[in-house]
Order: sequence, then C-alpha cells, then structure tokens
Amino acid sequence: MKEYLKYNISTDPFEIDTISGLLWELDIDGLYEYDDYVEIYGDKEKLSETDVKDYLDELKEMAVINSFNLSSEVVENKNWNEEWEQNLNIIKPGEKIVIRPVYKEYNPAEGEIVINLEPKMSFGTGEHETTKLMVQMVERHIKKGDVVLDVGSGTGVLAIAAHKLGAKEAIAVDNDEWCLINGEENIEKNDCKRSVKFVLGEIKDIPESNFDVVLANINKHILLDIKEEFYDKTGDGKLTILSGLLDIDEEDILDAFTSLGFNLVEIEHMNEWISVVFQK
Repeated sequence: MKEYLKYNISTDPFEIDTISGLLWELDIDGLYEYDDYVEIYGDKEKLSETDVKDYLDELKEMAVINSFNLSSEVVENKNWNEEWEQNLNIIKPGEKIVIRPVYKEYNPAEGEIVINLEPKMSFGTGEHETTKLMVQMVERHIKKGDVVLDVGSGTGVLAIAAHKLGAKEAIAVDNDEWCLINGEENIEKNDCKRSVKFVLGEIKDIPESNFDVVLANINKHILLDIKEEFYDKTGDGKLTILSGLLDIDEEDILDAFTSLGFNLVEIEHMNEWISVVFQK
C-alpha cells in the first residue's frame, strides 16, 4: 500500500487563511484546518519532511511567520480528494460569477453566470482569497471579444470565467499534468471547448502574443522570475492581472513590473492578499 505522511503544522502568527493558501504551493494531496494548526498530507515519495521544513523556513525569511512547529507521522492511504470535495461549497466571489461544484444543485438568480467545476485538488476552486480577487478583477476588466491568457491556470476557472464574460478566446496554461486533465474536464462541463484551450507547459511555451488580458494567480517568486514574459505576451495598452500575492509583496511587485514599462491601474485587497492590475 502506498504510504503517506501527515504533517501537523502550527505557526506564530497563525493566520489560517494565509497559511492554508501558502501550503497549497507544496505538492500535497490534502489539507485540513483546525483552530490552532493545519494538517497536510503528501505522498511519501514526493513530499519529505525536509521539503516542508525548507518551505516554512522560507516563509520565516519572508517575514510571513516568526516561528513554526512541525511534526509528521506515516498514515494509511485513503481518498483525500473525496473527503476534501465534501467540504467544498458553492461560491459567489464577485457580482456575477458563481462557482458551483458539479455535484451540488444550484438555481442561478437573474444575471448570475455559473461556472460548473469538477474540483480535483487543482488550485482555483473559488475558496481562496486570491481566486476571489482574480474573479472580481476578471468581471471588472474583461471585454467582449478579448483574447485572454491564463498562466498557472489550475482548474481553468479564470479562463472559463473570461469566456463566459465575453472573451473571444482564452488559453489556459499550467505545467501540472493533473491540472491539464482537470482543466479539460471543466472546459467540457462548461461547453466552451471551441473558445477555451488548455495547454500543458509554461508561459514560454505559448507562441501567441499581443493578448488583451494576461492573468496569473501564482506566487511572487514565480511572477518575478517570468515578469519579462508577461510583458512580451501583453499587447500595447492591454492589461496584466496578478494575484497569489500577500500585501507584503506589493512593493516588490510594483517595482519589478513598473520598471519594465507597466503602469499601475489598481490594487484590490482581501485580508492579507492582494490583486494588482497593470497596463502595458
């Protein structure tokens, strides 16, 4: 039987939304929240205690946390995904978009736009603040006929949202094969195969450029590493919308992107998280 490791993590300070959101950046298979600690589960061959400790040390260096306690134990295999799915809710992150897990019934109100999601552990179920912020920005800035690139797409939810808000074409790209499988399922369930395409790879693997809107909900370090590619893919006068960012990341992101030739359009905050809109 495949062995999994369960990690118990407590931090000081313990901001549950912040810590849970950041831990999804690790290669984990499940996460459970408690009043003063978090449990994460990972394949023993993919996620060692050293991996988790190194990541928590990185959060200390970033001043996200001051200290942490970490312990681990081997646990038997189980269907983490099924347990996780049972706790997902129907989410309305913006004024129009409603994100509905496919196994839950929902009767939309007039003017609501429903995205049917088959959530399979890909980041982007609508639960996290950064996804909510991105959906709000997509609602605010996508125009009919836009061509959109969604980088680090996860479930494909933002590309699908752009399509349902009038975008002519959307390309979703992610380097995780599981996201590709899940994203293509979600494209199918939302009847947008003709206008939304999922690509396995990175932004450098997308040959197209001159996009009207480029979206990315990924962490600061990756955004900074590929900032020039965002500039290359964005059309003149067009928008790049970013999240996956803590408020302490704001200065670094503004400095990096404005130095390339982007102009700041707006910043939106939700708890400790932010979304930033730039114009080329």
